[in-house]
Parts: sequence; C-alpha cells; structure tokens
Amino acid sequence: MDTLFRNSRRKLSQGLLFWREVGEETPVIFLHGAWNDGSQWVSVMESLSQDFHCFAPDLLGFGESENPNIHHSIDLQVECLAEFLQVLKLEKVYLVGHSLGGWIAASFALKYPEQVYGVVLVAPEGIGIEGQEKYWQKMRRLVNYPPLVVKLLRLLEPLTKILGWHKKIAQDLQLRQMLLQYPIACHLLFKRRTSEIEAELLQNRLYLIEIPFLILQGGKDTPNALARSQNYAQLTPKVELKIIAHAENDLPESSAGVVAVNIRDFIKDEQ
Repeated sequence: MDTLFRNSRRKLSQGLLFWREVGEETPVIFLHGAWNDGSQWVSVMESLSQDFHCFAPDLLGFGESENPNIHHSIDLQVECLAEFLQVLKLEKVYLVGHSLGGWIAASFALKYPEQVYGVVLVAPEGIGIEGQEKYWQKMRRLVNYPPLVVKLLRLLEPLTKILGWHKKIAQDLQLRQMLLQYPIACHLLFKRRTSEIEAELLQNRLYLIEIPFLILQGGKDTPNALARSQNYAQLTPKVELKIIAHAENDLPESSAGVVAVNIRDFIKDEQ
C-alpha cells in the first residue's frame, strides 16, 4: 500500500509556503538541497512515516512555495522556518537538512536551540573551505554567460572537439542549465556580495551548539563537499560524522534507505 502524503499550503509573513507531510508523533522537518525541492525527501519520509511525523517544506523561492520579490538570505529562510513551526504549533522538532537545507538547519539550531532536539546534516553547505572564493567566482561567471556566448560555444562544437575542449565545455553548459533552474539557490550560495555570504557562514559559531548533530556524507562526493562535512565535524561539539562510502552527492535519493536508518537510529538514541 502506498504511503498517503498530505500536501498543504499556508501564507506566512514572508510568502506562501508549500509542504508535504506524512506520519504522526515526533516531528521531523526535512529541508531540501540547493538544486531540488521537498520532493527529494519522499522516499526517506516513506521509510520513517511509521515512527515519526515528517514534514518537507519547499523552501521560500523553491518548488511550489512562493518566490516573493524580496532580498533572500539564510536568515530569511530561518525566520520562515520559525514561523512555519509556530503556525503548526510544533514546539520542538528534529531537523534534517541536505546541502543548502543543512546550512539553514544548522543556522536555525544556533538561533533557536530551545526548539530543536537534534540535527542531521547531509553533505551540508554553510561553512568556509579552502578555495571558496575561487569557486564562487567560477559559478558567478558560469551563470552570467551572455546567451550569445552560449550560442557561439554550441556553434563551435566541431572545432572544440578537435581541440579537445568539447567535454569540459559541454559539462559547463549542462551545469549552467541546471543552475539557472534554481535562481534563489544561486543567489544564496554564490551570487550575493561576498561579505554578505561570509557573514552567514557558520564556522566561527559552531562551538556554541550544544544540540546533538549527526553528519552524513557520501564518500564519492566532491572534495569540497567532503571538506565541508569534515570541518563541521571538527568544529561542532556534540557531533558524529558518518561517511557513506559508496554514495555521491545525492544521498537522499540514491541512498534513501541508508539515510532513513541513520536518522531513525539517531532520533531513537536521543529520545
């Protein structure tokens, strides 16, 4: 029998928020990654719905939630989450966040620790690593390519194949196409002023966290993702880092069963 999900919408002060919901009892909030929406957690939530009350909102500006014409920030997402919990009368929850959702989850735990039992971060963003500024610059250039340049690169495909550049150019154009589908993620991760992004990074505040954390990280993910998870683990007091050796950067989808088991065990240990 298929798990019956409940879809809901609620107008919050920041904008209309959409979420998926399943299960009962202990509330667990799932925050999706930068290049996704709340649907990425469906398989994990199905596995956990017999034990927990699972919620997966589309973050403001993503999926079926509203994209208001305002200046987006991590703190705005945190405040939207805080109001979401207030509206649903959820006094204390577990947070699970992937990528950008991990950054928001950790930021929420720092600002509202009394509302959080524990946090599971899956390949989280939100912490400085070596070469961060160089990466931001590369991503900015990629999404800001004029359409004429993109068209020209495609027209020159026969020449780029001869020169051995075709594979790299094709990968960059494919990445650009994906990035442009998620403008708010691009804005939050690398298109804002560097000073604004750095002010919301967490490495200088993680020592303040007294809530238990679990970090799940794919062993075959990018070096940058591995470095971020390792930095989180080094700087957070009550933390366990688990490397899922065979997994890449899409843990909630490709390794939903493993992720669900680790979330269940983490929550049961803390109860």
